[in-house]
Amino acid sequence: MDRRDAATRLGELQRALAVRIVPLAWANLVANVGIVVTGGAVRLTGSGLGCPTWPKCTETSYTTHGALGVHGVIEFGNRLLTYVLLAIALAFVVAAWRRGGRVRALGLVVLAGIPAQAVVGGITVLTDLNPWVVAGHLLVSMAMVGVCVWILDDLSGPARPASSVPSRRLAWASFASGWLALWLGTVVTGSGPHSGDLESRRTGLDPEIVSHVHGFSVWLLVLLTVALAVVARRRGDAWLARFAIVLLAVELAQGLLGYVQFFTDLPEILVGLHMLGAALVSAGLARVVVTTYRRG
Repeated sequence: MDRRDAATRLGELQRALAVRIVPLAWANLVANVGIVVTGGAVRLTGSGLGCPTWPKCTETSYTTHGALGVHGVIEFGNRLLTYVLLAIALAFVVAAWRRGGRVRALGLVVLAGIPAQAVVGGITVLTDLNPWVVAGHLLVSMAMVGVCVWILDDLSGPARPASSVPSRRLAWASFASGWLALWLGTVVTGSGPHSGDLESRRTGLDPEIVSHVHGFSVWLLVLLTVALAVVARRRGDAWLARFAIVLLAVELAQGLLGYVQFFTDLPEILVGLHMLGAALVSAGLARVVVTTYRRG
């Protein structure tokens, strides 16, 4: 195949994917939320060191084997999901290439973030699941969820004028408060029993104290989101008010789940659902912020 044929086939592929760009953007978002959940499953099943090294699974093999048991299968399976994310992100970039502009740039951010996350994930293994490194690994995934929401808004978000200054300030305050709550949530997890491996160290902080601090940050987020919804509605910003109410519903469900898991000694299934909720909160925070900007 000569260079001209290759260019022709690439062009055909770009055109074929371009008509599916919105579904690919949704796939990007779902996949990045999904990797948060599967990463949580690795941790909650004690499989964080199922593959005890990186980039290989063991010193002699890139794949798991029987001696590593089910933990090796779970950890190796999560590593394989990285390639699924990479394929989806690459397909989106190809679809968005001719469109150019911010959509293509954001697609490249997601694409570059996946191998970068793989490296950070490798560092978590090489540091024996240091809780602070694990926290960073999770928060980067949360940030990528937000970028995926931004892409979707650019592609198919509702037309709207720019929001008022008070609404925008409240949206950004909610965003900052939400990210504080997300970070404190990782501190709670890093101080509690779900280390990902029986031998992994904890932060050394008192789990009950950091749980209460995290709870206060969540209530601050809820209050700011209520204020955002009220101000947006009074100023006739229908889309922002709608998204703020949806975010508020997610926050309240997430808060209720947090209290239930706290008083039931952190059962794994509830902690896993709480991690899914955290990813949805991250998506909601990004949604309200981007909605404050004009889209023609």
